[in-house]
Amino acid sequence: MIQYNVTVIIEPEIHLDWVQWMKEVHIPEVMATGCFLQNNLSRLLQPDDGNITYSVQYICRDMDTYQKYQQQFAPALQKDHAQRYEGKFVAFRTVLKIEYQSGK
Repeated sequence: MIQYNVTVIIEPEIHLDWVQWMKEVHIPEVMATGCFLQNNLSRLLQPDDGNITYSVQYICRDMDTYQKYQQQFAPALQKDHAQRYEGKFVAFRTVLKIEYQSGK
């Protein structure tokens, strides 16, 4: 399994709008690609500065599926996010291989 993690530092003034948009629009659009099995939206509890930090995690079966997402869907979805919140956020992305996952 592969975990695609997007960490977003968002300005406090727009944070509530961002969370709502992520829940109602962006995450559902990402999931509608069919590339991911599940997702999580988590907020960092102890930010270092005045901004608010979130981690959005998406789980997919394998690297081929992740690569398909990156090639076919990510550019347009990231562009929508960047245009909507231009200058109000910083994002960085990481890809992790899940070595172990306990029962739910």
